[in-house]
Amino acid sequence: MLQEKVMSDRELEQVISEFMLELGIPAHLRGYQYLRSAVEMCTKDMELVGSVTKLLYPDLARMYKTTDQKIERAIRNAIEVSWERGNGELFEQLFGYCNSGEYTRPTNSEYIASVADYIRLEYGLL
Repeated sequence: MLQEKVMSDRELEQVISEFMLELGIPAHLRGYQYLRSAVEMCTKDMELVGSVTKLLYPDLARMYKTTDQKIERAIRNAIEVSWERGNGELFEQLFGYCNSGEYTRPTNSEYIASVADYIRLEYGLL
């Protein structure tokens, strides 16, 4: 039986930040902050992954005092940059395919779900 690990919000944020940098997302992009918050929220509540446009983006928009359209676009841009520059082996591990050119990048919700699920499993945050 898996034992649930307790991790502070600060520790979780640090783990997600390090992982996102490993994925090739530059920290200076606005989408980096939005994506980090999205992954953190989904790590705590995986049901948000099923309602990205109805729940997650509006929650992030309120948190960052912007619109959900700007949140979506900034996250998409961060993922595109990550997909172009990132670690192919890590993408292969996360998505089952890599950024070799024959595959299109994952959608925002696929990316968020995969990263959140990976962190939940890797750190026993079930």
